[in-house]
Amino acid sequence: MSAHDVVFGFGTHPGIDDIPELLRMTQQADRDGLDVFSLSDHPYLGGRLDAYAALGFVLGRTRHIAGFANVTNLPTRPPALLARTVTSLSALSEGRVVLGMGAGGLWDRIADMGVPRLSPGDAVDAFEEAIVLVKLLSGGGAPVTFEGAHYQVHRIDPAPVAAPPVWTGSVGPKSLAATGRVADGWIPGHAADWLSERYRSSRPIIDEAAAAAGRDPGEIRTIFNLPGSITDRPLPATRDDAGRWLGGSPAQWAEELTGAVLEYGASGFTLFAAGHGGVDATTLARWAQEVAPAVREAVAKERGGERPHTTPSDSSR
Repeated sequence: MSAHDVVFGFGTHPGIDDIPELLRMTQQADRDGLDVFSLSDHPYLGGRLDAYAALGFVLGRTRHIAGFANVTNLPTRPPALLARTVTSLSALSEGRVVLGMGAGGLWDRIADMGVPRLSPGDAVDAFEEAIVLVKLLSGGGAPVTFEGAHYQVHRIDPAPVAAPPVWTGSVGPKSLAATGRVADGWIPGHAADWLSERYRSSRPIIDEAAAAAGRDPGEIRTIFNLPGSITDRPLPATRDDAGRWLGGSPAQWAEELTGAVLEYGASGFTLFAAGHGGVDATTLARWAQEVAPAVREAVAKERGGERPHTTPSDSSR
């Protein structure tokens, strides 16, 4: 995936009983040209597949699509070992991995796994340290010694494999600033989209922190988790009374997402089912075969013309 490509993917929450369906759907998405699939990471739920075991299995049965945990439950996965996992997956799949990272949300359940409970502030500090450490332990070079407040390693050889892109699920101001300093992409929490107050108030924090760290804010993607339905006919309203996206016909989706890219700097979309279930095969096919190509074509056409683009300082990526 180029840093400037618009990324299209889908998300799922597979259980142990969903393995055949998971494989069918990801192989279908692979054939249809989607860029990425995502799996949730909730290791305290016994009925769920382990995210990283499932990623390795699916990447081994696909050819082009990338995979990631949306987002990795970091407190249960020590970052030095996580670095080994993701660089190995990258080597095995020829680079088809993204590292989704979160500071930890459901701390009652995380603590039930025997993980020491962290305060919100400490959890974010550990999250930033972990991203730095994963990158240090990737790409070869001299042995790494890292003395953080939460994580330490001593003379550990980096893997001779580049670190995958890191996309975070940051929500609070401190976590958003960490994303700006050290991450490569941001997935707004609570399925917030480009018209939401959450996005409008959060993305500038990322941009300001990135600029303060000497980074180009425009290089940090925004990838939206986007639930919704794809309908045969246009809907009279594509958003509800609260302004949340509902869906619509493929043409309505394409118009909305093209505007999100060109006017608000969106750089990716991960489709989820409108309810709590998974995306069905028909919806996934329409997403991959109708919506994504239409948006890609419209964006390429506009970017090849003279339409002005919103700058990061105006609406932010």
